[in-house]
Amino acid sequence: MFSVCYVTTPTSEVAREISRILVSSNKAACVNIVPSVTSVYRWEGQLCEEQECLMMIKTRTELLQEVIDNVKKNHPYSTPEVVSVPISSGSEEYLKWVEENTMPTSSNNNSGRSCR
Repeated sequence: MFSVCYVTTPTSEVAREISRILVSSNKAACVNIVPSVTSVYRWEGQLCEEQECLMMIKTRTELLQEVIDNVKKNHPYSTPEVVSVPISSGSEEYLKWVEENTMPTSSNNNSGRSCR
């Protein structure tokens, strides 16, 4: 089973740094970074509105705790947003690629995908 984990960061630099850590350690197959989202939330009794980046992390569900631990370790917020939803369906080829790219390095296979 697979999941998408959503994380917001204060800057695209932070999002890219965390993404590289997750993908290079095979905790995530892919991370999409949406450079500018507006977050409206309450923090310590105050209404806040901030521009943030949104990360969409594709991984195996069994790796979610490791993804969460890595995000918390490398995120500047004291309480980073880290939420996930299960992927109920999707392209069989893509999900196979996600599975292959969230395994130990020795069994990694890019299944024909190349960097653009």
